[in-house]
Amino acid sequence: MNNNTRASARHWRKVDLHLHTPGSDDYHDSQATYLDILRQASTRNLDIVAFTDHNTVAGYRAMRQEINDLELLERLKRLKPQEKDRLREYRKLQSSVLVLPGFEFTATFGFHILGIFSPETPVRAIEHVLLNLNIPADNLDHGSSNVGASSDVLSAYREITDAGGIAIAAHANSTHGVAMRGFRFGGQTKVAYTQDKNLHALEVTDLDVRTRRATARFFNGSKPEYPRRMHCIQGSDAHRLLRDPDNPRLLGIGDRLTEMQLSEVSFPALKSLLQSPDFARTRPFRGTQKELDHVQTAREDGETIVQSFHKTMTKRGGHLFAIIADVCALANTNGGVVFIGAQSDPNTVPSGVRNISRAIETLKHEISRGITPTLDCTIDTLSTHNKKVVRISVPRGEDPPYAVDHNKIYVRDESETTLAVRDEIVQLTRARRASSATQNELLPGKGDDKKQEAEAVEPPRTGVEIVATEERDGTRYHTMRDLRNGNQVKNVTTSSARRLWLYAIKQREGNLNLKQLKVNWSGDLGFIKHYRKGSISRADLCQRTPDGQIRVYYGVTEDGTHGPWRKIAGYAE
Repeated sequence: MNNNTRASARHWRKVDLHLHTPGSDDYHDSQATYLDILRQASTRNLDIVAFTDHNTVAGYRAMRQEINDLELLERLKRLKPQEKDRLREYRKLQSSVLVLPGFEFTATFGFHILGIFSPETPVRAIEHVLLNLNIPADNLDHGSSNVGASSDVLSAYREITDAGGIAIAAHANSTHGVAMRGFRFGGQTKVAYTQDKNLHALEVTDLDVRTRRATARFFNGSKPEYPRRMHCIQGSDAHRLLRDPDNPRLLGIGDRLTEMQLSEVSFPALKSLLQSPDFARTRPFRGTQKELDHVQTAREDGETIVQSFHKTMTKRGGHLFAIIADVCALANTNGGVVFIGAQSDPNTVPSGVRNISRAIETLKHEISRGITPTLDCTIDTLSTHNKKVVRISVPRGEDPPYAVDHNKIYVRDESETTLAVRDEIVQLTRARRASSATQNELLPGKGDDKKQEAEAVEPPRTGVEIVATEERDGTRYHTMRDLRNGNQVKNVTTSSARRLWLYAIKQREGNLNLKQLKVNWSGDLGFIKHYRKGSISRADLCQRTPDGQIRVYYGVTEDGTHGPWRKIAGYAE
């Protein structure tokens, strides 16, 4: 159990991991020097910056060479006064701003990937990574984004990570980004590009946006096809010292920052954060604006498959056991966060947790004692509305199924924690044995997307479908399919069904002849009705198959709609 309570040992640091220098052939300030870049970074009070020129480390190498030359002259006692002042200023600036070497790699089909490394990494080693990614040797110093046939996105992630670096998808939601709108490839390729195990973070241009279409919200782990929650950061992508007054979209150094809560200003601390499941230690820099309240932001999203809320953690009333059950369920599903001391309703005043240290010790003990096999969670505190809230960060377990008291296996079914039934336990066991190697094989050019386009539209990705029904001794037994993951559970009755399952069964048993349903058809896709459960809007949808049968999808949320389903369900903009 990782009991992290020393929040005071960490400090918020200003970070800009996407800076260009004169080493890029499209740099705008022809007269700017590397010392000018560090001066501006210091003026903006930045703690960490990365030089990420196009397909080259030439800019960082040139700065280091200038410093090395000045230090050599110093040792030889041949420094001129002007050179002495320059070296003194370099040292002063480097003591306040950590400069990391890196590059912005142009992968096949024009996608941009940031590779960022420790200052201890030799420049030649970083150039070797670029050579492995098929950057021509005679182009290593050009700093051009046009490099011909390079390597694919997944190879870039792997090469950067294997070399000890940090792999970040540059401006992922924008031009040349792996998650940009109008993505030319289909679902599985985009999933691989944004969920790969070697990818540390997504750089986005809308980090400070709180709409449903914000990129960070899309990759928060709740989307069925994107279950891995991703760290989202922002950077300036500055090609100049100062913002262009005639074109404000051309940013200067530090004009779009990420704040990161780090124990020290170092590459290992930065990498450790981006590898951790702690998503409350990064935030968009807002200047003098009110700081981002992560708890309130989570409450606005409400209960989801990856987060739950508990007002209290007393044993009386079963509140503590419910928390442990949630931890178990999240570990067996996608991982996530449990908040204690705050209700999911964002309009209510959080109750907070009074004795923080005792609460954390209790949770640490109960998780360690109650959940098997051992589960490494992180427990810490956050502030919201002047109240302290305990947060349990739960990883997606590597050894499922996890159980409470050795025999109670829980799963997360959308916003509900429930005991797993037999079929789900079998599926958890199979998932543990299954190989994860297939994800890295999802490359463009294999024709999978064209094949999908030629076939019928895939079902929605949330909700349930009743795939079979049989009657035995006067009782109907249903086989339910979870549209999120395709898992099937057999022998479900009205007495054993969960809430969404029970809803679907009642709807089906009230309309046994599906062809008599009142449906608003659009081709072979149909809309039946909307309904609301708490704060969540759901829709019942249906689809005609080539053999004339009708498939009905119950309780589909907006997150589960894609392609033409969005218009059918009324979610298209």
